[in-house]
Amino acid sequence: MLHLRKRQEVADIINLLPDNIANQIAAGEVIQRPASAVKELLENAVDAGATEIQLILRDAGKELVQVIDNGGGMSETDARMCFERHATSKINTIDDLFQIRTMGFRGEALASIAAVSQVEMKTRKPDSELGTYIEIDNSVVKKQEPCQAQAGTSISMKNLFFNVPARRNFLKSNAAEMRHIVDEFIRVAMSFPELQFSLNNNGQELFHLEKGSLKQRIVAILGQHYNAKLVAVKEATDYMDLNGFVGKPETAKKTRGDQFFFVNNRFIKSPYLHHAVMNAFAEMIPTDSYPLYVLFIDLDPAHVDINVHPTKQEIKFDDEKVMYAFVQSAIRHALAQFSVTPALDFDLDPGIQSLDAVSKPFTREEQAQSANSSIYKSFTQANQAHVIDKSSNSNLRHWKDLYEGPRPALGGYTSPSDIEPQPQMPAATASVIDERWQEVGTGQKVPMQVHQQYILSHIKSGFILIDQQAAHERILYERYNRALSETPVPTQQSLFPQTLHLLPADAVLVSEMLADLNALGYDLEPFGNNTFIVRGTPADIQTGNEQATIEGLLEQFKNFSHELKHNRREQLVRSMARNNAIPRGKPLTPREMQNVIDELFACSMPSVSPGGRFTYISFKLQDLDRMFERGA
Repeated sequence: MLHLRKRQEVADIINLLPDNIANQIAAGEVIQRPASAVKELLENAVDAGATEIQLILRDAGKELVQVIDNGGGMSETDARMCFERHATSKINTIDDLFQIRTMGFRGEALASIAAVSQVEMKTRKPDSELGTYIEIDNSVVKKQEPCQAQAGTSISMKNLFFNVPARRNFLKSNAAEMRHIVDEFIRVAMSFPELQFSLNNNGQELFHLEKGSLKQRIVAILGQHYNAKLVAVKEATDYMDLNGFVGKPETAKKTRGDQFFFVNNRFIKSPYLHHAVMNAFAEMIPTDSYPLYVLFIDLDPAHVDINVHPTKQEIKFDDEKVMYAFVQSAIRHALAQFSVTPALDFDLDPGIQSLDAVSKPFTREEQAQSANSSIYKSFTQANQAHVIDKSSNSNLRHWKDLYEGPRPALGGYTSPSDIEPQPQMPAATASVIDERWQEVGTGQKVPMQVHQQYILSHIKSGFILIDQQAAHERILYERYNRALSETPVPTQQSLFPQTLHLLPADAVLVSEMLADLNALGYDLEPFGNNTFIVRGTPADIQTGNEQATIEGLLEQFKNFSHELKHNRREQLVRSMARNNAIPRGKPLTPREMQNVIDELFACSMPSVSPGGRFTYISFKLQDLDRMFERGA
């Protein structure tokens, strides 16, 4: 009895979470930022059968995300039920989970949104006279009443994470959050070109996409300059269908963002299938470039599992190897058709074939007669204006006299014939002498480039081997840091300003960094519709390919943006230094190598690059003596 009493005195420590806390935890898996809510609300509008969908934002979705559609609407009961967790109209049995063709199906989106924001919804079915108005605050229904409303649904999410301040503090700047929203909007709009979409932020319309074909939707989103640069891809088998467009090789960019894969109209991220596309473009584009593609895969939902991630963007195929091979071969086939020169029609008109010039042979007598004609002679070599007769009887022979006789030496140089022949050295010895260190007038050793990657420089105790790319990256990093805090980098104005076409998300990014880019030497001016005018570039950057230079900068910036320890300015400076540094494989003159050496050792931290790589390694004579087993 005493033992039993002691066991009862021990308090239980496992409890069920309250519903509001459980909802907020679950919401963290689905709603990570405003863009997450945008994705879920747009997909719900598509599932509702809407043909016109509006997205309205305020402060990049932090204050308001509103989606208005003209879809089927909901009844009063459904309007209340849709905010319950796991409430869905898509799944009734376990088998339905493997036949999903709609965008949403789990019943988590609206419940998660209501758990971390203030929600207002108006909805009405087309055959109902009155609609339903619902107001929810922190998963609690505050008001539900009949109302006048247009057919369809209007749902507003206000003050995201108002009840979870720690989550709200982790949101990025408005420009950064807007980039994510634009990405999600484009993915849904690209999936359904037959629907009309619009996007407004703070009263400004950013997108207005009319209904049309897939090609029209691609051009409307990515830019008119793609209109004549798309190659159609269309292949069908019993297992799957593939259709869409890829860009011609010249449209490949150094930035990612023009790559879209859709499976059963759902956007997915698949490094495996992306690799298949890159293989199809092998040897057609540079290795550091990314082709444009918008590809739709349609197959039986039983062959794909989309329920592996809360955002449903990561999926699994039952046979990935088949998918890989099919995508690669389909794109190669489409590119091969594009590359083939159009066949010429060699079928001549029967009237032409009956002419004497075609039907009758050209006899020897006729050939001799033609050769003696004045027309024939006018086309012979002797009668052409550019031919000069080299014979002694030529009227032009006196021109030769001007160049005969001894020629005076000019500027201290002598003609090759005046130089006494030197004995030739063996080939092996000559190759060593050619690569030896050469003396200049001051006695300084000339630096030498090794495999167009490293610089060999003489020092008193031996020599150093410098990584030309890492060293130049360190030089540029410190130069750009000084430009942002002290003197801006000089700008070299372009003789012919270029128009820079960017993805919508990249255009938002450049707008956010415009002031810093100007301090770093770029002269950029917004030109509307995701374009900028490039009027000047940093003076130390070669002009002529501003589009590729800025695309490379953006790609580097995106890579660095994953490092949370760096602020935006630090990311931009590192990106500029990495993108503009001397690449490996570029030959340098002795003067250029010496400049790199001088500027490197004038840096505050010359031994490492901004990313932490060594810029040089020193070799001492004692170490070399030891390696060659030389005694003192």
